[in-house]
Amino acid sequence: MTSPAETVSIPVERLKRSTRAEAAIEPSPIVPSAVTKETQIIAIYGKGGIGKSFTLANLSYMMACQGKKVLLIGCDPKSDTTSLLFGGRACPTIIETSSRKKLAGEQVEIGDVCFKRDGVFAMELGGPEVGRGCGGRGIIHGFETLEKLGFHDWGFDYVLLDFLGDVVCGGFGLPIARDMCQKVIVVGSNDLQSLYVANNVCSAVEYFRKLGGNVGVAGLVINKDDGTGEAQAFADAAGIPVLAAIPAHDDIRRKSANYEIIGRPESEWGSLFSLLAANVAEAPPVRPKPLSQDGLLGLFKGEAVGRGVVLQPATFEDMCGSAQIYKPSLEVVYDTV
Repeated sequence: MTSPAETVSIPVERLKRSTRAEAAIEPSPIVPSAVTKETQIIAIYGKGGIGKSFTLANLSYMMACQGKKVLLIGCDPKSDTTSLLFGGRACPTIIETSSRKKLAGEQVEIGDVCFKRDGVFAMELGGPEVGRGCGGRGIIHGFETLEKLGFHDWGFDYVLLDFLGDVVCGGFGLPIARDMCQKVIVVGSNDLQSLYVANNVCSAVEYFRKLGGNVGVAGLVINKDDGTGEAQAFADAAGIPVLAAIPAHDDIRRKSANYEIIGRPESEWGSLFSLLAANVAEAPPVRPKPLSQDGLLGLFKGEAVGRGVVLQPATFEDMCGSAQIYKPSLEVVYDTV
């Protein structure tokens, strides 16, 4: 006679086998295609301090000079995305404005949080002070407020989202996880940490593509390019194009430090940002090929990443200063059905 446990285990085991078999099947390749929506929503990711805000302020300004209607949204708790665009002035954030208006029993209006300069519209989502809340949750709250203000009905050619790439909590991955943008651009340099972040972003895109997502990576912007070539090698290995290489030039550094826009047609660097604007507009979202940790380290010379160092396991004696005494286990082990 068959026991109840045996009766239950048969379909359960069959379900496990079918689930494993289904999980092992690679999804069909997705053919990259040009963005067809009227508004291109583009999320820009990169390591903190790599120059996303600098790149986006000049890129958005150049796009506006070319007759495009552009909205720049800062999605970094530091709220510094728009500082270069507005000459160093701080922009009231959506989170702080929303809190203040709520206490006063008032509604947030577009004019409270969105500001413009020479055809570029810009706003900051903001975030909590250190230790007083979750930055990712702040991002989610900010976008909820934008939706109440009619975000999906706004008539822009481009919406550029400036996201911190080295924070991995859910809110910062929102555009990729929820298909809120059509494509992602990563900003990096010829250093391991920025490319590690860029590779993480590519991994996130690939993960959600396997779950049925549609966001792709349009390319890499190399900032502070010193010509050593690691960022270009990363882009080649990951299967994504380089959209522009902004040189590590003292003139750029000084003008950026003085909150001066260099993404103007008449500027010495105008042609560079004009090319970047064209590439950002036309680059299709592609499925990246994230590198393994060893593959990423392989882009750099041995002395740069500490090759030759052997991982030596620690022992109990190292930790406690005495030999380990093994005692019989009191753990009860049950037979599995």
